[in-house]
Amino acid sequence: MPDLNDSALPPSILSSSAALPNSAPLFEVEHLVKRYGDSEVVRDLSFAIAPGECLGVIGPNGAGKTTTIRMCLGLTAPDAGSIRAFGLQMPQEALAIKAQLGVVTQMDTLDPDFTCAENLLVYGRYFGMKDMHIRARIPELLEFASLTSKANAKPGELSGGMKRRLSLARALVNDPRLLLLDEPTTGLDPQARHLMWERLQWLLQKGKSILLTTHFMDEAERLCSRLLVLDHGQKIAEGRPRDLIAEHLEPDVVEVFGLGAMQLVDGPLRGLASRVEVSGETVFFYTRDARSLLQGLQAHPQLRTLHRPANLEDLFLKLTGRQIREEA
Repeated sequence: MPDLNDSALPPSILSSSAALPNSAPLFEVEHLVKRYGDSEVVRDLSFAIAPGECLGVIGPNGAGKTTTIRMCLGLTAPDAGSIRAFGLQMPQEALAIKAQLGVVTQMDTLDPDFTCAENLLVYGRYFGMKDMHIRARIPELLEFASLTSKANAKPGELSGGMKRRLSLARALVNDPRLLLLDEPTTGLDPQARHLMWERLQWLLQKGKSILLTTHFMDEAERLCSRLLVLDHGQKIAEGRPRDLIAEHLEPDVVEVFGLGAMQLVDGPLRGLASRVEVSGETVFFYTRDARSLLQGLQAHPQLRTLHRPANLEDLFLKLTGRQIREEA
């Protein structure tokens, strides 16, 4: 697929906006609250985004991520708390704030009747941009999205990855200072996801700021300088990915699965781990030194084992639990 191999990036698609040392937060949320009836879906939530930073928001279904994004966009009014962006107040100055935002939603909102180039042109008009200015940006935006050859194609002719990249290019038409990305790589195959990550990393290198919600822990670790973990509408952890892992988890994980693995849960090997968890047919041993445990597992050759360092998925499951939740 030549489209995926074309990773060259245009040098001038966006103005540089590198952060200055000790610069004030670009975006601030303080003590945000949102209720629906008797249910408090966002509880006393505060966070800030610095210029040039990618803040990731992770949490299970129903944690309050999408409601938070909607309040940040002025689409839902908070019941308490404040949102400030670029020195402006949301929702009172929503239009001025939105003029400096780029948004990629979970759902495809491309116009199916317009070509790729026309989608960019029409979207730019929403910001009051002149057609001459927008048309001058379209070639670079399409090149950024690796869609130059698809300028006259309609969204129905594009793959899922191409549509997501076009959505990202469209979000950049007004040269925003902050991008709000709500699960931008959901449904993409690995190649398409990696290309999106490359584009987002390039935007961060240019000094753009990103607020990212995601269910992919590898995505969060690759892109995010800080993480916000939400559950039941409130913040339960915040920090750099590797710092959070070191704070909350043992460094080594041994996964054991196969016939007889469940018998280990209450067996003598349990004492060689700091913590043991079960998910499906797999037993997870969390330990600070896996050598004794791995030696003990040699007596069970019928079992399959995987020894690895603790990662963000382990952190997510420890903090929010392994129980599957339905969409809120």
